[in-house]
Formats: sequence, structure tokens, C-alpha cells
Amino acid sequence: MTSPIRVVVAKPGLDGHDRGAKVVARALRDAGIEVVYTGLHQTPDQIVTTAIQEDADAIGLSVLSGAHLTLFESVMQGLRAKGADDIVVFGGGIIPEADIALLEAMGVAHIFTPGTPTQAIVDWVRATVTPDEDS
Repeated sequence: MTSPIRVVVAKPGLDGHDRGAKVVARALRDAGIEVVYTGLHQTPDQIVTTAIQEDADAIGLSVLSGAHLTLFESVMQGLRAKGADDIVVFGGGIIPEADIALLEAMGVAHIFTPGTPTQAIVDWVRATVTPDEDS
């Protein structure tokens, strides 16, 4: 039997707008993907630690604060530092088109922009993220 995909959905930084993260978390959960929602105001280190402790296959970050370059880079560095850079990182939020290429260059697998249908996110996660068979 194949293990279900495990995704940590997180809201890094001081941004208090979590409706989008909750909608995505619910859509993933409804599609049979295991979801751990960390809640608001998480530091990049807390997110990395949670993903490792929860044996996550992916991390989905929701950033609406404008600090996306700094926050994503901190998560990516934290994963590399802990030898967990096999965890797929994706995200969404209010992210300028010009910054998406920068995020992808730092290793972020995909950025979903406002208005993306939740089914498209679910389909992308299923097509891209491979569950850890050791779970």
C-alpha cells in the first residue's frame, strides 16, 4: 500500500491572513492528502522543524506580507542545513510575477498566484510530490 502524501501548510512571518492557507489545506485534505497546518506566525525554523518531525513530503507556504523572498529563502536554507532538502517546497500568495523566477531559482518548486483553483493545486501536488515510503 502506498503511503499518503504528507504536506505541512504554514504561514511564515507576521502576516495574519490565513483564509487562503486554510482553504488550500482543506482542499488537500479533502483529496486524501495528509495535512499538518501549523497556524499563524511561524518562523522558518519552526516550519522546517515541523516538516521534519511530521515526516512531510512537502511544505506549502502562504505569504501575503511581501516578505516572500526572505521567508522562502530561510526555509530553503533551513531544509538544506538539516539535510531535508528532499522536501518539496511550494507556495502561494501575493507574489509579483518577477519574483517567481527568483523563488524557483532558489529551489521553490512552484508558486500559485491568487485565483488559482484549489483543484489545480491538488492536481499539482499529486503529480509532483512523491510520498516517503518509509512513513
